Amino acid sequence: MKAQRILTVAALVGAAACGISPTDVQDRGNAPTTRIPPPSKTIYLLKDGELILEPADVDNDTVGSLLGALFDASTKPLGNRDTALRGFTYIGIKDSLNPIQRDEVQLPRTSTLTVYIRGEGTLTKLGKAQIVCTAQQDAAFELVRIVRENENRPSKTEGRYTCGELK
Repeated sequence: MKAQRILTVAALVGAAACGISPTDVQDRGNAPTTRIPPPSKTIYLLKDGELILEPADVDNDTVGSLLGALFDASTKPLGNRDTALRGFTYIGIKDSLNPIQRDEVQLPRTSTLTVYIRGEGTLTKLGKAQIVCTAQQDAAFELVRIVRENENRPSKTEGRYTCGELK
């Protein structure tokens, strides 16, 4: 115990001898931080009636976020690009893939992605292509099914598609 006190006193004398006087804790503002931008992915828009890939800033790296960005683009000015999804709203998605069981062998898996939308009017082949091709950038989805959910009416299936058959 005596040795500890001697070492503590020696440390204090040494610190005072270096010319730096001790101070109280001072607040100097926030710690330096960095903001990581959201991942940039691509969505399918239209240019001269043809599908084109365009970058889109999304909240996260999911198909749902990508489809949200696709439908959000229909509410913005697009310059020389266009969309066939004006008047339609993205509601959500459902993946038909069942979760892997504990002892199940993991194989490459594919599934059907169901995309739920709302809106009046005709969903054209180009509109379907925008949805399907944007979703199928995730190779896990073999088919994309589009379902229209409208108020006071039953759901309407717009079909099951692959990007290749709609291009």
